[in-house]
Amino acid sequence: MRFRSAKSPMAKIAALEEMLAIMPKHKGTDHLRAELRSRIAKLSQLAAKKSGAQRASMLIDREGAAQLAVVGLPNSGKSQLLARITNASPTVAEYPFTTTSATPGMMPFKDIKIQLIDTPPLVPQAIQWWLPSMLRRADALLVIVDLGNEPLSQMVAIREQLKKMRIAIGETGAQEEAEVVLWPKKVLIIGNKRDLDRDGQNYQALMDSYQEQLPVTAISAKEGHGLEELKLKIYQMLDIIRVYTKTPGQKPDLTDPVVLKRGSTLDDAAASVHKDFAAKLKYARIWGSGKHDGVMAKRDHVLEDGDIIELHL
Repeated sequence: MRFRSAKSPMAKIAALEEMLAIMPKHKGTDHLRAELRSRIAKLSQLAAKKSGAQRASMLIDREGAAQLAVVGLPNSGKSQLLARITNASPTVAEYPFTTTSATPGMMPFKDIKIQLIDTPPLVPQAIQWWLPSMLRRADALLVIVDLGNEPLSQMVAIREQLKKMRIAIGETGAQEEAEVVLWPKKVLIIGNKRDLDRDGQNYQALMDSYQEQLPVTAISAKEGHGLEELKLKIYQMLDIIRVYTKTPGQKPDLTDPVVLKRGSTLDDAAASVHKDFAAKLKYARIWGSGKHDGVMAKRDHVLEDGDIIELHL
């Protein structure tokens, strides 16, 4: 077994993450998957102590509805974007390599928050030991390219660096290539500095090459253009829904939704509210996707974004 033969904490982490990547995702493996994640977290702390790296780098706790890593080449505008749409204050400058560690920030979208993490540029001299694991653990990647400087060449370079980290974008399913497992990631390609792409040719070339594989959008972080559309595309790319809860006889709480994967059922929502709710649930009423407001719904009822549920135990 690769894990038993691994000598260093990082080698052990890589072996455990490979096990996670190829392990089927169903309820029967939930306990084992949780155990593997716990072991990865403990090994990550050990690796951070041995390397002297800042704990904040790789071991950023997931907060909000999802955790997204922002990646790109030097001077693509990652930090400026984070400063624009989150509460973070990363160093923003016109010269490259200003980001040397990971900086998290929370992006508000309607009534939820999504965590974005600014990362060092994807070039060999800037890749820290903790970066590959952090990118693989993120729910999705925001890939930023500079529309004023050959974005297609940037995409080639970015994909090459990600592949070295065993991360695949624009492909589906874990793949075996030369006995190396590639983690497929959800990705949104962001063409930044659209103000420098006056005729829009670079953005059109980016669209022509990638829009059939991955969602693509154009912004100007410096000028503040396209940011609201970007937030919506991030939400759509995550493929999640918001479900609101209601106590019998009271108005629904429309400020703190339960966030679920699209396709989730009423049973999933009950379990998300509390681990014991799914087992104790007698019946539920639903407002929204039901044919009539307040209609009784079965456990396997598939929920939609904006539904309101009333759980009866």
